[in-house]
Amino acid sequence: MMRQAGRYLPEYRAVRTRADFLTMVRTPELAVEVTLQPVDRLKVDAAIIFSDILVVPQAMGMRLSVEDGVGPRFHQPLRSPADFERLREIQPEDSLSYVLDAIGIARRELNGRVPLIGFAGAPWTLLSYMIEGSGSKSFSYAKRLLVQDPALAHRVLGLLGRTVGEFLVAQVKAGAQAVQLFDSWAGSLAPSDYTQFALPYMSQAARLARSAGAPVIVFAPGAGWALELLARESGADVVGIDWQTEAADARRRLQASAVALQGNLDPCWLYAEPSLIRERTRRMLEAFGGTGHIANLGHGILPDVPVDHARAFVDAVREWRCP
Repeated sequence: MMRQAGRYLPEYRAVRTRADFLTMVRTPELAVEVTLQPVDRLKVDAAIIFSDILVVPQAMGMRLSVEDGVGPRFHQPLRSPADFERLREIQPEDSLSYVLDAIGIARRELNGRVPLIGFAGAPWTLLSYMIEGSGSKSFSYAKRLLVQDPALAHRVLGLLGRTVGEFLVAQVKAGAQAVQLFDSWAGSLAPSDYTQFALPYMSQAARLARSAGAPVIVFAPGAGWALELLARESGADVVGIDWQTEAADARRRLQASAVALQGNLDPCWLYAEPSLIRERTRRMLEAFGGTGHIANLGHGILPDVPVDHARAFVDAVREWRCP
C-alpha cells in the first residue's frame, strides 16, 4: 500500500517519539526499521523504502521542513528567475546516499522475504512543491510559470527529469527491485498542459529508470484520462489507477498495452467494517480481471485507519482466487 509505513501503525508512532520525520528519512537504520514494520505486521507482499519525494529538491539546495499538522514546506520557494539559478545539479550517490544506504540495509534485513520497492516524485509534482512552497489548491504560482516563462519551465523540468531518473537508477543499483514514480499533482493541469509540461518529463525519468533493468511503475492520480498516454509515452511496466477511475474501464482501455495495472481501492473504504472491506476488495479484484494486477489503494493509506482494517484489506487480497 502507498504510505504503508506510516502513522496508522503504533510501531511507527513509537519511532516518531524518538526522531522527527526528516531525521527518520535521513537515518538509514530508522528508515529501515519503519520500512519493515508493515511487512511484519500486515504481511504485505512488498516493502517500500521509507523516504519522501521531496528529498530530491532538498538535495538540490532547497530548505525543507516537515511539521506535524502542517506538512512539508520549502522556506524559500522558487518565485523569480534568480531563485531557479540557485538550484544545483546533484549526483544521487553523493547527495542522496542516505536513501541508497537504507535500501542496501533493507535488502539485507529482508533476506528475500519480499521484494523492495523504491520511489521518487515526478518532475511536475516536484516543481509544483518547489514553486508553491507547500501543498496548494490552485497551484497558481506553479502554473503561472508555465504561462509566463514556458522556456524556463521546460529547462527546470528537464533538469528534474534527468535527476529523478538518475536517482531511480541509483536506487535499483543499491538494491531496489522495482521503482515507482508519483505524479501526485497531475490532476492540477488541464490535459493539454499535462501533455506539454508534465508527461514528457515523467516519461524521461521513467525511461531512464527502466534502463537499470527493474520494473517501473507510474502513477498520476487525477489524470485518469491519460492512461493510454502514460502507458505508451513512459514505457513503464505498470500503470497505477486512482480511485476516481473505474477498474474495469482501465482494464478495457489498456488491454492492448503490455502494462500491468495497480490500484485502486479508495482509502476511505478502510474505515468500513472488515467484512465490508473484504467485499469491496473482492469486487475491485474482479473488476481488474484477476491477472496482470497489483492490488493496492487508489491513493495513500490515511493516518487514522485502524490497523486491523488495513490487515483485512491485505488478507482479502491474499485469500481471493480467480474463478
